[in-house]
Amino acid sequence: MHNPPAEPFFLDASPGKRFCLYHPPTGDMPLNQAFIYLHPFAEEMNKSRRMAALQAKAFAAAGVGVLQIDLYGCGDSDGDSGDATWTIWKEDVAHARQWLIHEGFASVHFWGLRLGALLALDYARDQEEENDPVKFVLWQPVINGKSFLTQFLRLRMVNELMSEDAGKASNVQGLRERLGAGESLEIAGYMLTPVMAAAIDELKLDQLTVRNGEIYWFEITPDAGRGLSPAGVSVVEKWNQTGVFPKVGLMPGLPFWATQEISECPELVAATVKPFAGVSS
Repeated sequence: MHNPPAEPFFLDASPGKRFCLYHPPTGDMPLNQAFIYLHPFAEEMNKSRRMAALQAKAFAAAGVGVLQIDLYGCGDSDGDSGDATWTIWKEDVAHARQWLIHEGFASVHFWGLRLGALLALDYARDQEEENDPVKFVLWQPVINGKSFLTQFLRLRMVNELMSEDAGKASNVQGLRERLGAGESLEIAGYMLTPVMAAAIDELKLDQLTVRNGEIYWFEITPDAGRGLSPAGVSVVEKWNQTGVFPKVGLMPGLPFWATQEISECPELVAATVKPFAGVSS
């Protein structure tokens, strides 16, 4: 059975509208469960579009709806990257969840890639007392926001080193000082504001514990047989101490969110959909 085409639309939010793609369950499957897909940060979002589409179609074929939302200031949604804040993004998640509930889905879950995985957990943690148990699919979640931001700032340094004024290239400390002084920075075509930088800096995966859900954590590794990174192992251990026991899946492949050419990992798609196959039957 072929998947019906994704349905594009603009979702009313605040401020402005958000571009969304809705993947309904295939055929006459009931509107039982659905995922909100939360994309990664900056250019990682564009590199990941192909894999996000493949996974959304796989979920829909298994009877699970998917709503892909371009967060405020991202993709085809209203706003510029310099207008976005972490708070607005969490409100975007709430708008997406309410839309799926209004459509008739009984349970709404979260699937996030990289920084989007942390957004999913941070939003759900705030709503934990109000919501029913949910499922989380975490693709290559960022472990530490400060380290992630440092890597992003280094893109600015690389671009400066390749420019005619290479002798005046910045360093990470200098860039952080400029952010701390209230200056926004253009990095790889995206505007990073002090407010967003501060929010990302504070994120730590091991502190984003959601106790009323199931977590499926998937990591792509450089080669077969390699285990979770020491930082990842530390997160799992800390989560275990609070009663959170994620199911971790590892598979070799290319880091599609960062490769120069668009790449795929079919094994990741298959592994991700497997726990949810037939959930709406």
